[in-house]
Formats: sequence, C-alpha cells, structure tokens
Amino acid sequence: MHHASDILLTIFIIFIAAQIGAEIAQRLKLPGVVGEIAAGCVVGPSILGWLQPAQIIPGSPLDVLAELGVVLLLFSVGLETRLDDLKKVGKSAVLVGVLGVLLPFGAGALWAHGEGFAWVKSLFVAAAFVATSAGITARVLQELGVLQRTESRVILGAAVIDDILAMLLLGVVSSLQGGGSLDVYSLLLTLGGAIGFVAVIGWGGTKVMRRQSGWLEAPISPHSALTLVLALCLGLAWLSTRFGLAAIIGAFLAGMIASETRQRDELEHKTLPLLAFLTPFFFVITGAKINLAELASGHALLMLLVVTLIAIASKLAGGFLGALSLGKRSATIVGFGMVPRGEVGVVIASLGLAAGVFSDRIYAIIVAMSLLTAMVTPPILAWLLRHAAPADASADSARKSGQ
Repeated sequence: MHHASDILLTIFIIFIAAQIGAEIAQRLKLPGVVGEIAAGCVVGPSILGWLQPAQIIPGSPLDVLAELGVVLLLFSVGLETRLDDLKKVGKSAVLVGVLGVLLPFGAGALWAHGEGFAWVKSLFVAAAFVATSAGITARVLQELGVLQRTESRVILGAAVIDDILAMLLLGVVSSLQGGGSLDVYSLLLTLGGAIGFVAVIGWGGTKVMRRQSGWLEAPISPHSALTLVLALCLGLAWLSTRFGLAAIIGAFLAGMIASETRQRDELEHKTLPLLAFLTPFFFVITGAKINLAELASGHALLMLLVVTLIAIASKLAGGFLGALSLGKRSATIVGFGMVPRGEVGVVIASLGLAAGVFSDRIYAIIVAMSLLTAMVTPPILAWLLRHAAPADASADSARKSGQ
C-alpha cells in the first residue's frame, strides 16, 4: 500500500510540474512542451531530486506511463492526417527523411572520430545524431493547429522514413560494435519488413476503413468507436516494435486509419481529455533524464555546445535541402521540424553506455544534446509557422468550420 501511495504522489508531482511549466512557457510565448521538459529537469535527479533515476529507467511504471502518453499523442496526430495528404508530399518527405539521416550521421561520425573514438565506435556515437523525435515536433504542430499545412505533412511523412532508416543504421553499427560480421541479407530483410509493415498497414488499413467504418458502432456502448480505435492504436504500437520500429509509428498509422472513418471528429474530441492527462508525463520524464552533474565543467559545456550545434546544423541542412522544392521559407520550417532528437537520442545513448562505448560524460553530453534540441527548436519552429505565409490556411479554416 505504501508503494502504491508513493507512486501516486510521484504522478501528482509530475502532473503539477508539467502544468506549471507549460503555463510559464506559454506566458513567455513559448510552446508548452518547452516548459514541460524544463519542469522535468527541475523536479528530476539533477536539481530537486523529487524523481530518482530508478523511477524513470526503461520499464519502470513512470516510463510506461510516459510511453503511453507519446503513443496517444502520435495517435491523435494521425487522426488529423489523411493518407491522401501524405501522398501529395511523398517525394519531398522521402528526400527529407533520407538527407535528414545521412547528413547528421556523417557529421556525428566525423565529430566522434575527431574526439578520439575509433571509427567503429564513432559510428555508434553518430547513430545518436540521426533519429528525429516525432513526438516533440508533433506536439508543437498540434498546439499551433497547423497539422494541415504542407510543411507539417512533409515532417510527419519524413519522420516515418527517418525512423526506418535510423533503425537500419542502429542495426548496422550494433553489429560492427559487437565484433560480428555485417549480415547484409538480414539487414535487408529487416528493412523490407519495416517498409512492408508501414505500406500494408498505412495503405491497406485506410482502404479497409473507408468502406467498413460502420463496425465501430456495432457494440451497444456509446463509447465503442473510441475504445475500438484505442485498441487498434495499442495493437499497432506493439506490432510496430516487432518490426524494429518505434511504437509511435504504429500509433500514428492507427490514427491515420481512424481518420478515414465518419466518426473522425467525434474521436478527435473524445481523445482530448486523454491527451491532457497522459502526454505531459512523456515530456517531464524526458527532461528528468538529464544528469547536469556530468556537465559541471567548462570542457564538458564546450563539448555540449559543439555537439548541439552539429546536431542542429546537420539535421536542418538535411531537412532544408530535401524540402527545397517547397520554397526556402517552407524548407526552413521542415528543417527545424526535423531537428528535435528527444527520447530517441536518449535511448541510443543508453545502449551506448550499456555497451561500454560511451563514458558517463559522453553519455550525459549525448542525452543533453538530445534534450537541448528538443527544447531549443520548438520556439523557433513556432515563430516560423506563425510568420509563414498561410499556404494551407484555407484548408485549415474549411475543416474547422465543418466541425
């Protein structure tokens, strides 16, 4: 009973800290997600210590709660994204996804080798520079109500491609790090499975749902549509992990499938309270994972500054070049939308620490870089979107007026 009460107290602390952080950030004209991540730094082990490292390790109750929060967030983003909209920006999304992986990977490998890492270990370090945190960017886009913009569709499409390529790269560098030979056939099989999963679920699922959405109302429960699509969300989130992808990819696809139903507006409305409760846990716990003590030296801070600048510049360049056909302003928006690393960089850094590739300091720097990109870029992205020409404003307003 005592353990249960402790967990409830911790959940209360996280939730209140998230609300305070988001409120302060919004009063400063910043996205709420920035305040939630900052709140995590404050209540985490580095400052107040109200959250202990053991409470936020992978698999802990709080980590599971955070995972549910980001899964639900990407599901709700998928609800506002139709397959036909993604098809229109397919070429740009592919270019952004590919260049947004290759440039940061190359830049990260060069930096790590310059710091004295052997090439094999440098490639592992570089993997932490690669994957975009779709959850953080999606939250900013959702807060601003711009998910229907062309740039937003490119970012979301590229994030799926980004995750597939990042998974493949991580498989390659892990094999090399372990001293084993590179099994190209196995990697190609894994890549084919991941692409096939996204294609079959994304394309096939939407086709089926367009014709058969009536089954969501077959049960007599007034909440049947919501409960059934949430079950679909959890099922596809789990299934995507079996194909080597992040759970959020399956959740996003589930939302995209559900967006084809006639109950779409009802589902969006009913998921809002769930989002308000669960998603803050993900961002607070993401912020709590940084260990500020490892950065308490001039050399460490200088290294962090260099790493963060490399991470931002390389991802921005990849996204910008990939989306240049949309115009320079839109390409800049896409580039910044791809910059946040967030939880993905933290996961890869954890794997590197466990494998003995990273020292505690390098681990802290990679984690801090991941979180800094997650905190620095949302305000810039929000400013760019607010001042951009409203290319899709008519589509946005038409959709809202129809709700």
